[in-house]
Amino acid sequence: MTPLENDLDDAPAPRGQLTLKLLASRQDTNLYGDIAGGWLVNQMDQAAELAAGREAGGRTATVAIESMDFLSPVRVGATVSVYTQVQEIGRSSIKIDVEVWVRPPLGRTLEERQKVTEARFVVVALDDNGRIRAVHSD
Repeated sequence: MTPLENDLDDAPAPRGQLTLKLLASRQDTNLYGDIAGGWLVNQMDQAAELAAGREAGGRTATVAIESMDFLSPVRVGATVSVYTQVQEIGRSSIKIDVEVWVRPPLGRTLEERQKVTEARFVVVALDDNGRIRAVHSD
């Protein structure tokens, strides 16, 4: 491996699959004009449930967020991309890592994107009556 290849490997990049992509708008801000953390958590939760629903083949619900770190604020007009990666599948639960990356409002290149938060979500599969069921039927 050449030194140039090593440098390219060190460039931060999202892990997982792009699950949601949206625009951060003024209606989603906190008192200081930044996008509210709760809004980001909501988007992450939706992405985790979409990924879990694909894996479980149906209805799911988030039961825990094991860890979450906010790394920097998100500004109005930023393009928000939410990536998901299934980490573990149990009998009825799925652990999913979720990352949020943003491109600033005037960003023109991929290099301008940055990770702003990450978390691990625990989601369970549900049957039609809202009871926990096996992720994969035996």
